[in-house]
Amino acid sequence: MGFLRLLLFPLSILYNLGSRLRNHLYTIGVKPSVAFELPVIAVGNLNVGGSGKTPMIEYLIRLLSPHSKIATLSRGYGRMTRGFVLAGESASADALGDEPFQLVQKFGSQVYVSVGEDRVAAIPQLIQAHPDTQVVLLDDAFQHRAVRPAMSILVTAADHPFFTDWVLPAGNLRESRTGARRAQAIVVTKCDPDLSETQMERLAAGIRRYAPEVPVFFSAIRYGQPISFGSGQDLGTDVVLISGIGNHRPFEHYARSRWSVVEHVTLPDHHRYTKDFLEGLTRDYPGKCFLTTEKDRAKLIDVRFSEHISAMPWFCLPMEMYFLKSGTDFDNLVKRYAQRG
Repeated sequence: MGFLRLLLFPLSILYNLGSRLRNHLYTIGVKPSVAFELPVIAVGNLNVGGSGKTPMIEYLIRLLSPHSKIATLSRGYGRMTRGFVLAGESASADALGDEPFQLVQKFGSQVYVSVGEDRVAAIPQLIQAHPDTQVVLLDDAFQHRAVRPAMSILVTAADHPFFTDWVLPAGNLRESRTGARRAQAIVVTKCDPDLSETQMERLAAGIRRYAPEVPVFFSAIRYGQPISFGSGQDLGTDVVLISGIGNHRPFEHYARSRWSVVEHVTLPDHHRYTKDFLEGLTRDYPGKCFLTTEKDRAKLIDVRFSEHISAMPWFCLPMEMYFLKSGTDFDNLVKRYAQRG
């Protein structure tokens, strides 16, 4: 344990006691938790930062939408609105947040996308607006105990699994490692596609120490061909990476395996772009192509930036999650809970 972590450890003990008390009050019913008639599936993590929640939501949309009308509800981090907002024709990253707007861009009318801080109040508003909704997917809701979902899916990144981390502020965990027991499935995300059985068992063993009864699955990220949304049609070989996401490493690792990366400009998660920033990129990297994530593209296609984006070769790298093994078992498990309500 490093010196700073050791210094912060007493505060982590207090934080842990507070989160345990909160969870206990929900468990015994002192704090109310609302269940809904239609199936609600929650996706979340124990730690702060990027663990692959949005790719998991996208996977669930692909899995369930052929048979059910799906709606998503998230808090909408980084948006400039408050309260319940339902995506419509004038949807934007400012109104919804970057990740919900990414879902709008990716799936269109295939899914109802909404945001709201108060999930208990937002779900009835969502159902009232779209009474044909059959399944609600709650994003980043593992600690949102006020809603009692039919199923909770916990995601944890392979390169930083929750069982190696510590509770805030000494680490990045929002609650104790034992909180994983509330999940009905735990998905280790962002795995190396060549992850061996031995490595899988090692990760699963670490998870079982805290959630012995919860099934564990392993997933990886598959990238598609770069999509142009600026002036260029061909990405070329020399690229500048731009990313404002929770975990930059997988994006950079893949890009470096395919192209010559001039530089990777890393920005805070949910970074808000400005014209000055884009002008600076144009000035600092003349003649270079820019490669970014789908999440960043959701903000960059704003009409305020159209003049800058259209004048430069901008591309985004599409991605999707897939399972390394037991994917059918995971699918069947989700489908069973999606039918329960």
